[in-house]
Amino acid sequence: MTETPYRERQLVTLDVNGEEHELLIEPRHTLVDVLRHDLRLTGTHVGCEHGICGACTVLVDDLPVRACLMFAAQAEGTRIRTVESLADDGRLSPLQQSFTDHHALQCGFCTPGFLMLAEGFLAECPKADKEQIREVVASNLCRCTGYQTIVEAIDECAARRRKENSCS
Repeated sequence: MTETPYRERQLVTLDVNGEEHELLIEPRHTLVDVLRHDLRLTGTHVGCEHGICGACTVLVDDLPVRACLMFAAQAEGTRIRTVESLADDGRLSPLQQSFTDHHALQCGFCTPGFLMLAEGFLAECPKADKEQIREVVASNLCRCTGYQTIVEAIDECAARRRKENSCS
């Protein structure tokens, strides 16, 4: 693989998980490429690279986005959150804990995408019921769990969030 000459690279500033990063990137690089390879945030997974599986889901300005479908340069001026933003000082977030408690992960490959999808969805729709949750999680692919445990984990977190206004 040949390297892109310096003059064909673009300087961007990305706000990722509350930190600004100045990067010299190739304009063709996707957000998932830059997150994983340049910033070493490997929690965001690369699955299909066509926006179908949802493994690369991150939050851009608090909305779930497929990072494989967005050029990194398009993300300049936005707030990006990855799965690494969920844990607090090494402690699982309530959403992550709920996934653990409900065994809503098996191989774990799809889990970061589901977590970020749920985080964005619950922020937008905190009073979601199981039917709404089921509809939302259908947009991501999991080959291991059958989705029921994922729905239960998100539903428990939604109920707790409504009650305590925490589960972030």
